Amino acid sequence: MIRFNLICSQSPRISFSPPSAFRFGVFLITLYAGLAASTRPPAQERPRGIVARVEEEVRIDGVLDEGSWGRATPLGPLTMIEPMEGEPPTASTEIRVMADVRNLYVGIWAYDDNPAEIVSYSKARDSQLRSEDHIKIIVDPFQDGQSGFMFAINPAGARYDALVAGQGTRENSSWDAVWEANTRRTPEGWTAEIRIPVQSLTFDASLDAWGFNVERRIQRILEVSRWASPHRDALIAQTNRAGLITDLPTFDSGVGLTVRPSLVGEMQMVEPDGSRVVGAEPSLDVTQRIGSNATAVLTVNTDFGETEVDTRRTNLTRFPLFFPEKRTFFLEGADIFDFGAGLTTFHRPDIAPLFTRRIGLYEGEQVPIRAGGKLSGRVGRTNFGGLVTSTGPVENLVDGTTMGTFRVKQNILEQSSTGLLATFGDPVGRTGSYTVGADLILNTSRFLKSKNLIVGAWGLATGRKDLEGDRTAYGVIVDYPNDIWDIWVSYKQIGVDFDPSLGFVPRKGVRLANLGINYRLWSPAAVIRNLYFELVPIFAWDMSGKIESYRIFTAPLNVRFESGDRFEFNVQPQGERLPEPFEIAEGVIIPVGSYDWVRYRLELDLASKRLVSGRVSWWFGPFYDGDLSQLSLRVAINPSDFINFEVSGTRNDGSMPASGFVQEVLGARIRVNFSPDLQVSSLGQYQRESGEFGTNIRLRWTFHPLGDLFVVYNYNALDTIGQGWQLDSSQILVKLQYALRY
Repeated sequence: MIRFNLICSQSPRISFSPPSAFRFGVFLITLYAGLAASTRPPAQERPRGIVARVEEEVRIDGVLDEGSWGRATPLGPLTMIEPMEGEPPTASTEIRVMADVRNLYVGIWAYDDNPAEIVSYSKARDSQLRSEDHIKIIVDPFQDGQSGFMFAINPAGARYDALVAGQGTRENSSWDAVWEANTRRTPEGWTAEIRIPVQSLTFDASLDAWGFNVERRIQRILEVSRWASPHRDALIAQTNRAGLITDLPTFDSGVGLTVRPSLVGEMQMVEPDGSRVVGAEPSLDVTQRIGSNATAVLTVNTDFGETEVDTRRTNLTRFPLFFPEKRTFFLEGADIFDFGAGLTTFHRPDIAPLFTRRIGLYEGEQVPIRAGGKLSGRVGRTNFGGLVTSTGPVENLVDGTTMGTFRVKQNILEQSSTGLLATFGDPVGRTGSYTVGADLILNTSRFLKSKNLIVGAWGLATGRKDLEGDRTAYGVIVDYPNDIWDIWVSYKQIGVDFDPSLGFVPRKGVRLANLGINYRLWSPAAVIRNLYFELVPIFAWDMSGKIESYRIFTAPLNVRFESGDRFEFNVQPQGERLPEPFEIAEGVIIPVGSYDWVRYRLELDLASKRLVSGRVSWWFGPFYDGDLSQLSLRVAINPSDFINFEVSGTRNDGSMPASGFVQEVLGARIRVNFSPDLQVSSLGQYQRESGEFGTNIRLRWTFHPLGDLFVVYNYNALDTIGQGWQLDSSQILVKLQYALRY
């Protein structure tokens, strides 16, 4: 059980007695089963749409003037979700679906009485379109209600795609598919034409109907409407709430073979000796479909030169920062390797049993991946995935090694799953390295008739010759993620020697408890759209039961206006017990001891519909035994969809008893969008503490749906004391890739 002893006149004292994970997990699962079963209503009727046959060549130009479009029957009307749930939208949307044996086609007529006010400023592939007008489409080719594919497009033609992950609770936007889309602006609004090759999807060939849903956002009035399940408690990614498109043809995905050769040319100069490296290397990716529901991938001499650089950040904690995976080979099909529920806190992982940045990267240096293989798919209700890589040596850094992972996940009940995960190998070749784990996720969208409820439990164990202590970790979570109330409670225990070689664990030897209560009020006022109230206490104990840290995040005021602007005020009591000195900045040491303080935040968001938008956030107040001001600023300027500007900065100004410190990270980004298939982006970053300045300029030209040209220029310099700016390295990289499909 958990006991809190709070003495108002003193710093908080918290004692902890850990629960039995097994008993607690059994209790939660029993609770879930009893409540879900007792409240399960009959399945709701799913709206249906008929898929028309394509009778002539369809040009993907956004005009929709082919006769087949006129013969296709529109889906039923969309229904408003925000701001007035259940009401007709302010502008109508017409969706028609067609197919031939190789492709699925979607035609969109998005009517708008005021087309000049449409918010659309992105053209780049994989743009986050949530702050712009857009149409989002969900396809569930297995009708399992747990997986699916997402495609989205805005009026400027920017394309976004993602995999449905977490039984529909989130999107894996790192997935990229081969598909085509084009748009046109009209006096009546805008239109879009989409072609999705079935070879880009996995599907159940025996089905003549797929799950399908459509959602539209009109950004200037913050209006959202949807075809199926137009309810605020439902998410578009929840494919169990999708409608159906019927009368599909018998698809032919061909041989299912895709061969993608690449050629990379590089010229690099590295200081201080001014050495130059010039060369060219080929790489090869081969993808083979195994039936319609499984895919095998082979990569040789894998190159990631086109991958966008990481955004620099400051770190005022005792724990390492987490940077997400960005490399295409590891991102494709990554959803199958998702493990457990409740492993993160405030979008930061407490545990990641598989973190693929451990492969091919070590201490910031690239490690060559000589070859790799990946297999993923499903048989019936069983999902499976495997990954094996072989890395080469880097002189004076690491030896070559072999690493990999295997995942199997069984769909159970209507929306739930259970599975196993295993990894092997170590980036530096330490012997006997492995991680094994099992997870169970019980998910329903029919709790109390139509609410979402998630109950999860997981356990992990690691092995390696140098590990001798507790090498296990486990956790449980109950989550009630809904529109008005979003409530969760989780518990995790991480052993002192739990160390997955291919994973990420920022802190060990701890017990973590987290409670979250979020309440959203839909305001009837003309100016205010929503009021939010948040309480998120987070506690960490060591294995002896002594408090190690706590943080109680509160939002007594969080207002979202009808304009799209937002204001938030936060109060956060916080505490840390330092078992050893902590260097928070260069030369600034916080001594061993226990510290308690209260911090405050003011935050303002300006709506993205404006020419100038952005966010300013200011944390202030005590920090350990001193004071700290943290100011973050991001300003976006979008004069048109041709060019976009963004500047950002973070400044930490600390005043400690020993000395003060200042940390600054500044960034500027420019995007030039010649078309949805041709963009140039430039990112410049400066970090004051290290004196590093870096520029990344990246051109991407998609000259064919199966072909890309990348030109990348990287420049890094150091601000050396007394010597001014000195070149650290510069690099020009050209990558050409083209896929052959059979």
